[in-house]
Amino acid sequence: MIGCIIQARMGSTRLPGKVMLKIDKKNPVIHYVLEQIQHCKYLDDVVVATTNLKEDDVIAEFGKNYGINLFRGNSTDVLDRYYKCAKKFSYSKIVRITSDNPLIDPLIIDKIIKKFISNKFDYVSNTIKRTFPYGAEVEIFSFSALEKAWKNSKNDYEREHVTPYIYDKNNQFKLSNFSFHTNLSRLRWTLDTKEDLKMIKIIVKKIEQRPIFLKDILWILKNEPNLMNINQNTPIDDNFLNSFKFLGKVP
Repeated sequence: MIGCIIQARMGSTRLPGKVMLKIDKKNPVIHYVLEQIQHCKYLDDVVVATTNLKEDDVIAEFGKNYGINLFRGNSTDVLDRYYKCAKKFSYSKIVRITSDNPLIDPLIIDKIIKKFISNKFDYVSNTIKRTFPYGAEVEIFSFSALEKAWKNSKNDYEREHVTPYIYDKNNQFKLSNFSFHTNLSRLRWTLDTKEDLKMIKIIVKKIEQRPIFLKDILWILKNEPNLMNINQNTPIDDNFLNSFKFLGKVP
């Protein structure tokens, strides 16, 4: 079974409670994550994995009202939370999505799943070598790889970030990167700051169709390049805008 585990918590240090912040008048960030993922063709199941902390009761309540599977576990050892969640739901393959990416593209998820299941990989992602925007991150790995990581990961970084042990080349897993044909890693629509939230709200308001695809966002940014300055550390230059000529070939 291919299961998607969405990690979610209220205790963000940079933007506390960000997963429950409203993107529109009614719906919070986590709602958009779930709605985007519902359009994936290759997922068998989806679960929100939050913590046992009282502050995360609001996420659990949202999940209950939404009708999604819920798992609660360790607040700091996210690897332990993932492992026990995957074991409880009998997932043989796990897609990892974070709850601060409300514009995650279901087409990208499906393409990465397809690459994983058509080959004998232990781990596939679009983050080993970044070409996709921040906010489009997808990882998929086998339960056996997750279990090995759970048993052998020792330091806090490996436990907190789930997959570093797996994509460490010294540990000899079979890895593969899913790349875009143009480097868009300068763009971001993940949620870490108030500026990010402003950017996401504008994108959502400008795109009426659901789900929202990568190509839809890129068309908006190509036609209104100043929007990219909302949450960019450096100004967008003409050379970067010229790279958008590929738009007809976006997945």
